[in-house]
Amino acid sequence: MKKLIYFFINIFLLSFGFLAGCGTSPEKISKSGFYFDTVITVTLYDKEYEPHLEDCFKLADTYEQYFSATRKDSDVSKINTAGGKPVQVHEETMELIQKGLYYSQVSGGGFDITVGNLTSLWDFSQENPAVPKDSDIQNALASIDYRNVEVSGNTVSLKNPQTHIDLGGIAKGYIADKMKEYLIEQGVTEGIINLGGNVLCLGEKTDGAYHIGVQKPFEPEGTALFALNVADKTVVTSGVYERCFTLKDKLYHHILNPASGYPYDNHLVSVTIICKNSVDGDGLSTACFSMGLEKGMEFIENLSDTEAVFITEDNELHFSSGMGKTVPYEILE
Repeated sequence: MKKLIYFFINIFLLSFGFLAGCGTSPEKISKSGFYFDTVITVTLYDKEYEPHLEDCFKLADTYEQYFSATRKDSDVSKINTAGGKPVQVHEETMELIQKGLYYSQVSGGGFDITVGNLTSLWDFSQENPAVPKDSDIQNALASIDYRNVEVSGNTVSLKNPQTHIDLGGIAKGYIADKMKEYLIEQGVTEGIINLGGNVLCLGEKTDGAYHIGVQKPFEPEGTALFALNVADKTVVTSGVYERCFTLKDKLYHHILNPASGYPYDNHLVSVTIICKNSVDGDGLSTACFSMGLEKGMEFIENLSDTEAVFITEDNELHFSSGMGKTVPYEILE
């Protein structure tokens, strides 16, 4: 198995299964920080833009204050604890919630931003993980329904006061897009924004395309199964191997089914999305995972400028029709 050696971001938890690569450059500058329980790394290719690196992390801090479900002063926490009353939120929070509602709708609730009570039951980071009590899961399911979310002007309310919003499934992609937007405004033309493995490529490198290696499931971190050559696109993966544990020979992973309360079991191992905006990559990767291979691939084929790679539990790779045409790739085995 080959390993990508172009460029490696060593993150604590490879949340979306990526290694990012590009040719070496003497002008490369990079900065990392920890937000949303993941390492964020921004890499640029001109030292002239070094002051803008710090500004990117100021944006990350601001958005964490808006979107975090664990910070008591965040917009999301205020919504969740308002007892169903309308809560005035920042423009960015409203934008992200509406994007989340869109993917909740098109996936038929397979992706749902109101899973807060469910995700809080599952802890994939503790030393001795355990499956939550079924009674607790059933109680959480009663509060899950994206149709409980009402938006009006700049306010958000919940029809069911017990419902809790969790934007973790799309927040990182949104932040990556906002960082890219800011950097473009500052004249930056080349760079990589990596939020816990959500890889967003800024522009096209002067010495060629960015090389993005997609992690081989259940192999040591840094082992790529296939590589993509992309420019000015994002690559996002949802995979069962990212956060998981095994009990009594059964794998439990973090991609939870809002209908059952347990991890999806549909023979998929991962879904990789290649598209323009990282927030859409976030939403699509989970939504398509929830749909399964056939329906998920059909959904992708009806989208413009969007490609996907599905990996099934038999280690077979399934490519959308544009792969190899609009997105060059190489199998690394």
